[in-house]
Formats: sequence, C-alpha cells, structure tokens
Amino acid sequence: MKAMILAAGKGTRVRPITYTMPKPMMPILQKPVMEFLLELLRHHGFDQILVNVSHLAEEIENYFRDGQRFGVQIAYSFEGKIDDDGKLVGEAIGSAGGMRRIQDFSPFFDDTFVVLCGDALIDLDLTAAVKWHKEKGAIATIITKSVPKEEVSSYGVVVTDEEGRVKAFQEKPSTEEALSTNINTGIYIFEPEVFNYIPSGVEYDIGSQLFPNLVEIKAPFYAIPMDFEWVDIGKVPDYWRAIRGVLLGEIKNVQIPGHEVAPGIYTGLNVAVNWDKVDITGPVYIGGMTRIEDGAKIVGPAMIGPNCWICSGATVENSVIFEWSRLGPGVRLVDKLVFGRYCVDKTGAAIDVQAAALDWLITDARQTVPSHTPLERQAIEELLGTNVN
Repeated sequence: MKAMILAAGKGTRVRPITYTMPKPMMPILQKPVMEFLLELLRHHGFDQILVNVSHLAEEIENYFRDGQRFGVQIAYSFEGKIDDDGKLVGEAIGSAGGMRRIQDFSPFFDDTFVVLCGDALIDLDLTAAVKWHKEKGAIATIITKSVPKEEVSSYGVVVTDEEGRVKAFQEKPSTEEALSTNINTGIYIFEPEVFNYIPSGVEYDIGSQLFPNLVEIKAPFYAIPMDFEWVDIGKVPDYWRAIRGVLLGEIKNVQIPGHEVAPGIYTGLNVAVNWDKVDITGPVYIGGMTRIEDGAKIVGPAMIGPNCWICSGATVENSVIFEWSRLGPGVRLVDKLVFGRYCVDKTGAAIDVQAAALDWLITDARQTVPSHTPLERQAIEELLGTNVN
C-alpha cells in the first residue's frame, strides 16, 4: 500500500535546531522522528512511500535513501530549485500542493492512501483507521484525538456531526469557544478522487484550503477520534517533553537505546567515565564516545549525545545536549537544550554562544577551547543564569 510523509516544512517553531536539521530528522534519543513513522507504516503494510522534501532536503535523502534498510521503498519529491552555486534552495508548495505535484508527475496514488506529518511520534492502529474510512465511503478522513478541554487552544479543533462527518474547523479556539475537544493530528486517509479538488501548479494547503473546501461542497469527508499515543513536536517545548517522556518511560513505543549500566542510566559504546567519581542520577542517556570527567554531575531526566565532553565540575540537570558538545569546567546547565553553538531554554529562547563570545563555555568537542576571564564568567552568569567556578 502507498503513503506519503510530509517533510518539506522549514520547522520555524523549532529553531535553532532546524537551521541545520530538518524537523523530520530531529532525534529522539539518536533516532530521527521520521524513522518511527516508517516503522509504523511498514507494520501496517504501507511499503511504498513518497516523501516531499524542500528545506535541507539532502539531509533526509542521504539518511533514508531508497528505504531498503527500513523495509520499505522510498522516493522523494523535491520542492525548490538549484541556484547558480549548485545548491538546493527549498520552495515548499504546501501540503496539498506537494501531493498534487507527485500525482501530476505520474499518477502514483491509485488507491486508498495515508498521509502523515513528519514531525510527530505516533502509535496508531492504521489498519483499523483505514477500515473505518472505507466503511464510511469517505473521500477524506482525519484521524483526531481527544485532549483535555483546557488544551484545545493549542490545536486545530475538528467539529463533526453524530455520524462523524466534518462540519467545521476551529483554529486554536479559546476554551470557552471550542465546540469540540477532538483535535487534528495531521494524520489523513484519502481516496485518489481527492485530487479533483486540489489545483495544479500553485501553493495549496491541506488544513487551511483543501479541507474547508471539502466541507463547503459537502463531500464525504469524515473524522474518526481514536485513542492512541501522539506526541506532536511542533515547538521546542514539545521536543523537550518528548525526550523527557521517553526517558521517564511515558512514551511506550520508544525504547531507550544503549546498555543500562545502572538503574535508569543508559550509555552507548565506549563512554569514558569513572563511575565512582561522578554523580549521576537517572533517568539519563549518554551517547557513545562521550567523556564525563571526574567531578561532573548529571541529574535526569537528561540526554547527552554521542561524542560530547562534560568537564570536571560541570552540572547537567533536566537538559538535552546534542552530539559534539563540550561543556566547560564548572558550567551549570539546568533546563537547557544545547545544540551546536546555541543554548536554548525550555520556552525556546536561544543564546548564540559563539556570537556572544561565550564559546569557551559551550563549544564543539572537537575544538581546542580557549581559557576564560573573570569578565567572561560574569557575562555567562548573567546570560545563562549559571555558575562558573
């Protein structure tokens, strides 16, 4: 069976991570989000998968290639152009526009197919959802999920009649105005006839254009609420919660990788650490070839990626550290995410440590780190709220 993964977005709400990494490649303990989606699709018999790509397309294509090692077949639809320097320049054409482009190239979608957004962890019975869709005779079906009333303002709300037919949408309504607690999860089932309602050669969106049109013309358009695990990674705080959820065992379909060397403490290969000379409280994951110097302290839930270097006296608490990061001596990171040259707090606010001349504190583990002055110590204490000894 055939499916499509939407992977062309710029991921603006997850910057600075998405400056150099497309959102579907964001790792959940070293495994890209999109890889979990491929596993789900394969499990339910969807083994022919088209992926529309645009922003940093080569990162996705170079990792997943033809899909063979994931047990599926993958092809890519690039949305953009090549500039005069030979570089790919992304120009996304909307989620529905991306579907239309594939179909115009050659009619790939010739039977019931599934479309998934490439930025969520899901554990859904797709087989049951497709069966329900067909029984309804639907041309399009949205998989919805019920959320607590107080959370509806963060999502697009789907309003249906008693038969499940979609009547209206509410985009992030207030709690008082919400007509439903069922929200759009970005998981769709379509029949090929849906292309009769998607124009060619223009930017066109599924949620804001295609779906309202289907409602207006009274097409057989349905929504099915299902109880399943769904972790949307729309913003930096969402990503933070996803990592915490995995480490705390709250997300059941994602396993902590590596070897459990002590209760709640997992490591990759060849981690350099004297366990009796560090203070580590789980749940913690430490990637392979990472060095933890004597006197360091790590308090979970925390993730430290591969090839990192945590210096003596440094403290990492409730934080996420990406690969090739070096934390200087005495640095104290609490509720922070470190990605390359950026230090990000839980709200998504970022400090560019290189631009702020603070790259002696957080830097690439492969580089030689310069010594720091008392003035620099004061600067970092003010900017990051940390204590440099």
